[in-house]
Amino acid sequence: MRLLNVALLLSLIGLGLAWELWLAPLKGGSGALAIKVLPLTLAIAGMLKHRLYTYRWVSLLVWLYFTEGAMRATSDTGISQALAGIEVTLSAALFTACAVYIRLRLRVLPPKKKGATGQDAPQP
Repeated sequence: MRLLNVALLLSLIGLGLAWELWLAPLKGGSGALAIKVLPLTLAIAGMLKHRLYTYRWVSLLVWLYFTEGAMRATSDTGISQALAGIEVTLSAALFTACAVYIRLRLRVLPPKKKGATGQDAPQP
């Protein structure tokens, strides 16, 4: 499941870069919109290290890309519209994969003890 999440994340990053730099950049633009993928690049290390917190915030962040894709799919034309549809699909798939991963991890991890400070608390 982790590999699927990383693959979807890298695909979304690659799509964003290719879209804004080569495939369908905005008219008169300098490609500066490619920095929109910067927040996604911050998640790569956390996902590779199995950090549950990273999966949680990526599952929330990905909705910004879903929204951008949905907006551009309805307002743009040509190849940009098709790329927006792909962005919507990748975003929804990444959200679903993150949600499944989080659910599986929470099922496997033991619950934390109340009042524990990271070390075993002395028993009374």
